[in-house]
Amino acid sequence: MMQKIKMICFGARKNEQTYFSQLNKYGYELTLVEALLTEDNVDLIKGHNAVMLRGNCNAKAKNLAAMKTMGVEFLLTRTVGFDHIDVPEAKRLGFKLARVPGYSPNAISELTLTLAMMLLRHTAAMTNATRQADFTVHGNYFSREVRLLKVGVFGVGRIGLTTAKLFKGLGAEVLGYDVYQSDAAKEVVEFRELDDVIANADILCIHMPYFKGQNDHFVNHAFISKMKDNAILVNCGRGELVDVVAVIDGIKAGKIDGYGADVLENESAIFNHNFNQQSTGNAVVDELVSLYPRVLLTPHVGSNTDEACRNMIEYTYDNLNEFLTTGSSKNEL
Repeated sequence: MMQKIKMICFGARKNEQTYFSQLNKYGYELTLVEALLTEDNVDLIKGHNAVMLRGNCNAKAKNLAAMKTMGVEFLLTRTVGFDHIDVPEAKRLGFKLARVPGYSPNAISELTLTLAMMLLRHTAAMTNATRQADFTVHGNYFSREVRLLKVGVFGVGRIGLTTAKLFKGLGAEVLGYDVYQSDAAKEVVEFRELDDVIANADILCIHMPYFKGQNDHFVNHAFISKMKDNAILVNCGRGELVDVVAVIDGIKAGKIDGYGADVLENESAIFNHNFNQQSTGNAVVDELVSLYPRVLLTPHVGSNTDEACRNMIEYTYDNLNEFLTTGSSKNEL
């Protein structure tokens, strides 16, 4: 007889909760919690033998030890990345771990395109002015047309390739950099050496995976110094890939025309918190925010679409079912 599963799902936003129920084809007994998992709410896990996480949930040593004493067997994240989990410690404690292999790439790519186009056409500056009844056409509203520009995509996997297709559909020439160059990507982008892409792209989109200790601060002062003047930089990949101090310096120096990001380094201390127009407690982030509208930040919402939500939940349910029926999962960590 299959084990009865009581699963608690953290970070289940209200607008997502109907999906958890609709997609529950295995009949798991669910507890949905809007908040992310923290040390303060870990006691909510009592009585459950499975835990579903989302990004920025705290699954580090202290919480893992607490889960173990509560009888949790299955620890599942509905994300591709898993740096919010202390994987070696979780394995040592004997948890069954799995992640999702991917979800709708359009979710991330459409946000990348949106941020890039907002910066290119200065829409945030204009709409902010008109909401204050200033309908003047200021000189800094002057824009270039995307079809006449070169777009550089760094990391041309499923998401990067989708971004490339969107920009190419608008008429832009798309350059790509990746250590692995798929045949599908070669039909859309022109692969070049790293410095060549940096030097020639008018819009630079970061979609690379993050490997700790290998590509930290991939975008740094040296990277930015090689960029074209007045280029636009968008990071919807991982926060650790970009040195925000270097970006701030580039914007202040007039080197970077605009920066858009859906991610930040150490973002769990910032995202999902409302600071009510006060300091975030992080001077670098405060300075970055102060550069609006040349800096546009979104709170890691790239996957916050209906299709991506469905994908993440379905994969997670399937991962758990595989553990229960076969003892392993193809997406096991």
